[in-house]
Amino acid sequence: MKEKYDCIVVGAGPGGTAAAYTLASNGLNVIQLERGEYPGSKNVQGAVLYANSLEKIIPDFRMDAPLERFLAEQRVWIIDKDAYVGTTHRTAALNWDNADRYTILRAPFDRWFSKKAQEAGVLLICETTVIDLIKEKERVVGVRTDREDGELYGEVVILADGVNSMLARKAGFRKEIVAKEVALGVKETIFIPQEILENRFGLVDNQGVAIEMLGAITRGMLGTAFLYTNKESISIGIGCLLADLKKEKIPPFELLESLKNHPAVKPLIVGGEVKEYSAHLIPEGGYHAMPQIYGEGWMIVGDAAMFVNSIHREGSNLAMESGRLAAETVIEIKKKKERFNKENLALYKEKLEKSFVLKDLRKYKNFHAVIGKNRHFLTTYPEIMNVSLFSLLKVDGVDKRTKEKETIKNILKRRSVSGILQDAIQLWRATR
Repeated sequence: MKEKYDCIVVGAGPGGTAAAYTLASNGLNVIQLERGEYPGSKNVQGAVLYANSLEKIIPDFRMDAPLERFLAEQRVWIIDKDAYVGTTHRTAALNWDNADRYTILRAPFDRWFSKKAQEAGVLLICETTVIDLIKEKERVVGVRTDREDGELYGEVVILADGVNSMLARKAGFRKEIVAKEVALGVKETIFIPQEILENRFGLVDNQGVAIEMLGAITRGMLGTAFLYTNKESISIGIGCLLADLKKEKIPPFELLESLKNHPAVKPLIVGGEVKEYSAHLIPEGGYHAMPQIYGEGWMIVGDAAMFVNSIHREGSNLAMESGRLAAETVIEIKKKKERFNKENLALYKEKLEKSFVLKDLRKYKNFHAVIGKNRHFLTTYPEIMNVSLFSLLKVDGVDKRTKEKETIKNILKRRSVSGILQDAIQLWRATR
């Protein structure tokens, strides 16, 4: 255990394994530590895999990765109490070989990804908790684990230990978790026979559907819901800002049950059998919550760095992208035979700045604050949209001009013209 490694990676999620694989593939001596029984053992839920970031690491991943379905259809629903307004995009241009998104089950996927890293030369040690970082003055030189003689030394340490990141907090690299910067998500995996599932959603040839939902389902709290199709199951979940859940004292499982019983959702899961249930924290603070991500002998990637684009529900791709870029930073410094000090590791931040990771996080850096101060976006507008369309589409003998006038009148009762204009300007500014 006293051997010195080129790099120590803490955590075997997508970010940590992306870093470890990239390093080992370039001939570096890498050890990866995972506190679970095996990579993915703590992840029972379904998720969406973004192909582009994985393709940069393993170009031929589609050949044997445990993918469920490719997403040929995307739906977005704005939900009221008993109705929804939606939009759908479906294309025949996507197939299994060129799709940009796939549904996966995290446990088998994480194990597959880790196996690839081990084949590349990564030494993986599971059931090992890193309890502290070893420092010489201000420089991180290794980690201390819960094993006997469990001190490991490396030229650089990459922290990929998730949103809680006890190590980063303990070392003072980032602050304690703030309730307004994380969401609590709850998910279920519901078994539905493949033939029934495909008939229900109109799917053929491994096609899949993703449905993103917002509106009344979160009861005015900041959050969203989703439904993804797998081969023989559906992943369904909802997440809300932890600060809102604490304030409203609403149990997350209650929100999930309400979602499952919504008239738009219930027919899609009827007859299914719940196989798995999980809850986990999701970074929601975005750009403003991002901690220092590099220093003397260390870097932080993935959820531990708060790298989640919650507006587009993207996380695993930011994790893999940041993991790969952290590894490439190590490789470049190693080739130059330079020290892994703060000045040289600043290259990691430079790489992130050029990537979509920080560009997207910066683009939406004020979005949550705007929605948080204007909760009518989550309550009033979904109601307006659903009630207005119901009235306009109803054939009841009333002429269309009269219907239009009544609809506009009802809209202005709920939100004034000046209010609507102010909201539009705020949203525009929040996405610049």
